[in-house]
Formats: sequence, structure tokens, C-alpha cells
Amino acid sequence: MNTQEERKTFTERTSKKQWMAVVAILVLGFAAGALILRTEPSKPQAAGHSEAGGHSDGEHHEEGKAEGKDDHDHGHEEAKGHGDKEHHGEEAKAQGEKSEKSEKGAPAEAKAEAKGESAAHKEDEEKIPFTDEQVKAAGMAIESAGPARIKTSLQLPGEIKFNEDRTAHVVPRVAGVVDSVSANLGQEVKRGQVLAVLSSPGLSEQRSALQSAQRRLDLARTTYEREKKLWEEKISPQQDYLQAQQAMQEAQIAVANANQKLLALGATPGSAALGRYELRAPFDGMVVEKHISLGESVGEAVNVFTISDLSTVWAEISVAANNLNLVRIGEPVTIRSSAFDQTASGTVSYVGSLIGAQTRTATARVTLTNPQRVWRPGLFVNVELVSSEADAPVTVSADAVQTVEEKPTVFLKVPGGFLPQHVQTGRSDGKRIEIVGGLKPGAAYAASGSFVIKSQQGKSSATHTH
Repeated sequence: MNTQEERKTFTERTSKKQWMAVVAILVLGFAAGALILRTEPSKPQAAGHSEAGGHSDGEHHEEGKAEGKDDHDHGHEEAKGHGDKEHHGEEAKAQGEKSEKSEKGAPAEAKAEAKGESAAHKEDEEKIPFTDEQVKAAGMAIESAGPARIKTSLQLPGEIKFNEDRTAHVVPRVAGVVDSVSANLGQEVKRGQVLAVLSSPGLSEQRSALQSAQRRLDLARTTYEREKKLWEEKISPQQDYLQAQQAMQEAQIAVANANQKLLALGATPGSAALGRYELRAPFDGMVVEKHISLGESVGEAVNVFTISDLSTVWAEISVAANNLNLVRIGEPVTIRSSAFDQTASGTVSYVGSLIGAQTRTATARVTLTNPQRVWRPGLFVNVELVSSEADAPVTVSADAVQTVEEKPTVFLKVPGGFLPQHVQTGRSDGKRIEIVGGLKPGAAYAASGSFVIKSQQGKSSATHTH
């Protein structure tokens, strides 16, 4: 009875231990398999081996139970099963760590490679192919982005006007009737050239008075010479000599007076026709106004011609009160036409001291040389005045910046062509443009002729889209 109870107790105890060992091995096997599957799915053999080891240990325990081995042998087998499980667990852990490291390193390298390949592919797609021969044939200039001094300018409105110092209003000075007109509107005339001829009764009287004075002078001179000779020979008294001398001097004064009157009228004293009055050009210039016609009766204060020397003109500038401190006499300015592409340089020659009651602006003036007669009076212009100067670290030529996709763009020179580069622009003086972003100093770019690259880019885009 005691022997049966002991066997029963031993069997229960042994069965309980075996089931606990099997459950523990299975739980650890599943955990190790899940870890291996998560970290390295391509190596299922480790998990299988571990699981097989677990099943082998279980089968070994079952055999021990069937054969009825003692507690010492069963304990030895259980210890062996735990040892195998721990060994396979360590291998799985090491392989998992190695796989995790490999996965961490591989994506980083693959990502870098993919990024480089993507950038290179994008650059190849955006590159506009141009050979050196094509660049030379198109007349492109390749320059490097670099520092420059940018001048900030002030824009002021202006108007071209006649140079009033070289403009004359021709008036007859005597009343008369127009006999002939030889000058036409817009004609270039020389100094002293006859513009028109008038017949003037008043001028006829002046010339008659001159001739009368000259005759009296001739008589007075003859009388003087005779009285002088008689006085020297002691034939006539000195008083007669002195009276003759005085009469001659008075006649000389009358002749001079008559001459001065004719000169003041602008008439030539020795004309054969007493009433002929010639209107002459006071200097070289152009007939810009004409108010005279053949047979017309004109007064002595009527402006019949306006002559202006257009080799120089004035650019009058309207200067607001807050800008008067920037506009100074001698300051260099640039004049630009608002009607056509033309520029000229000059200096401020006059700044008004008064501000207009209606416009609230002062008037400044620039004298421009106009040899080709390009600057015509009445033309509206823009006057550019330098207000400040500053150094910019990165600048490009003004011709280099083109608008691509509604953004300012510079075409960078790369092997085999050009690459469009969007930039951020800053100040500009018309010749250089400051680049505040998107371009590094020393970068080679297309300066002049960049519009050719832009047109080629448009063709390439259209072909690619099609």
C-alpha cells in the first residue's frame, strides 16, 4: 500500500513537472520565433531549429515518462532542454541585433544613394543643352557672380523744353507789309540769314532822315575847311572858323543819330530801297514757330518767328519738397525717355528756390546736349538721380536675369549646357542686380544672350510635353 501511494505520488509529481517544462519551452519558442520573424524574415531556420529543439526535448521527456526512468535522469533531461533553449535564444538575439543594425545602415546608405541619383536625374532633366560652339555663335557672355557697388536711384518726372538762353522771338520792330517770306517752319537757318522782307513807310522816313543828315554833314565839312583856310591866311576872322567847326560837329551828330535809329530797328542803313526791311536770324537755329504770310500787314511788336538752337535743350524736373535735399547743383543725373529707348547724361544746372502753390513742387533744370535733335521739346522724361550707394556681395549683370515660371531666374553654366536657377533679387542700378538668395559668389552664369537660353528652354519644354 505504501509502495503504490509512493508510485502514485511520484507519477503525479513527474507529470506536473513535465507539463510545466513543456509549457515554458513552448512559450519561449514562440517568443523567439516572433523576434526572429520580425527582425530577419529571410532566416526561418533559426526559429525552426529552436522550435525543433523544444519539440525534441519534449519528446525526450515523454520517452522518459514511458520508460519510467528515475528522478535523476528526468532532472538531467530537463536541464538539457533548458540549456538548449537558452542557447538558441542567445543565437536568435544576436542574429536579431545584427539584422537590426543591417537594416538601420542599409536604408541610410540607400537613401543617400537614392537622393544623389534623384538630384542627378533632376539636373539632367532641367539642363538646357548648349555646346561651346552654340554659345559662341549666339554671342553669349559667361561671367561670374561677384560683388559690386549698387547705387540706389531716385526717379523724378521731367519734361524737355527749349533752352530759353538759345531761343529768340523775331519781331519786325517797325510796322509794314510782307513782301516775301523765305524761311519755313522747321527749317534750319544760319545767323544773319534773311527770314522775310517787309515794306515799311516808317523805315523809309528814317533812311530819308539819315540821307539828309549826311548831306548837311557834307556841306558843313566843306564850309569848315574853307573857313579854316581863310582864318589861317588871316583873311577871315576866327569867329567864322569856329562857327563852321561847330556846324560840322552838329551835322556829324545828326548822321550818327540817324544811323543808330536804323541799327536799333535792325535795318541796314545803306539799302537802295528806303522802305525795305529785312528780318534776319539772330543765331544758328531752327524755325520752331512762324506767324507771317505774304501780303500780311504786321505790327511792330508782333512775334512772327521763333528761332531756337536745339543743339542744347533743358530738362525741367519737378522736385517734391521732401526730395529737395537730394537735388543739388552739379549733381549728375540720367535722363530716360518714356516714349522710346534713349538715355542721356547731364548735371543739374539750376534748382528753384520757390515751391509752387498748386503743385507743391520746386523746379530743377538739367542742360542736355542734343546734337542729333533726339530730345524734342514737349517730350516727357524720367530723371534718375543717385540717392545712395552700397556694396553688394553677390551681383549679376542686369541682362542675366530672366523670368521663368513667374520667378527671377539666372542660367548657370554647367558642363554641356545651362541649368536654370531661381534667385531672389535685391537692389538694382540698371546695370547690376543684387542677388540675396539662390546664388553663390563665383558661380558662372550667362550674362548677355540669356534670352536665347530661355527661348531654347521653352522649346525643350514644349517638345517634352508633347
